[in-house]
Amino acid sequence: MIKRIKRDMRVIFERDPAARSTWEVLLCYPGLHALLFHRAAHRFYKQGLVIFPRLISQFSRFVTGIEIHPGAQIGEGLFIDHGTGVVIGETAEIGNNVTIYQGVTLGGTGKEKGKRHPTVGNNVVISAGAKVLGNIKIGDNAKIGAGSVVLRDVPPNTTVVGIPGKIVIKDGVNIADVDVDSIIDLHHEDLPDPVAEMILCLQRKVGRMERRIDDIEEGRK
Repeated sequence: MIKRIKRDMRVIFERDPAARSTWEVLLCYPGLHALLFHRAAHRFYKQGLVIFPRLISQFSRFVTGIEIHPGAQIGEGLFIDHGTGVVIGETAEIGNNVTIYQGVTLGGTGKEKGKRHPTVGNNVVISAGAKVLGNIKIGDNAKIGAGSVVLRDVPPNTTVVGIPGKIVIKDGVNIADVDVDSIIDLHHEDLPDPVAEMILCLQRKVGRMERRIDDIEEGRK
């Protein structure tokens, strides 16, 4: 238990430049507190209990602003930054070295039973306000842009932006080939805008058509 807490704190120091001291991280980081509560709740949940782990989860939500269902499966190295409004559903699965910002939802769609929440791979960054919904898979090293709504599977080494989420290959570079220390890319503000690019493309086409029309009218004169 002590080793896991130290590992969680080390992750915070690695990914949050605002972290100054061990006591600050231990006392003032709700993401860390939510993880500790969840581990306790998840242990009771696996024993077949229902009410007690849910009570732990609800208390954690009251204290931290982060709601993690006791049934969610979370790997090592999860960092929830700020965390207010984060919701992680019952059948969600989160891999290793995942970073989640405030307002993120890993939710279900409809009232279906069984696996109904996302499966998130390793080294994934999910930016502020993103909604990842349904029994879908987010591949390793993927990046979900702020405010995106993701309803379909996301392949590894890709970036998703927009509503609904659109997949954009990041510079054609396979992140899995990058050095392990730099594999977690936290620059979630540096994202392409496929809608703006499409509008610019249309503007260029309209400009070319206008020039051709002008040339034809000049020829008639």
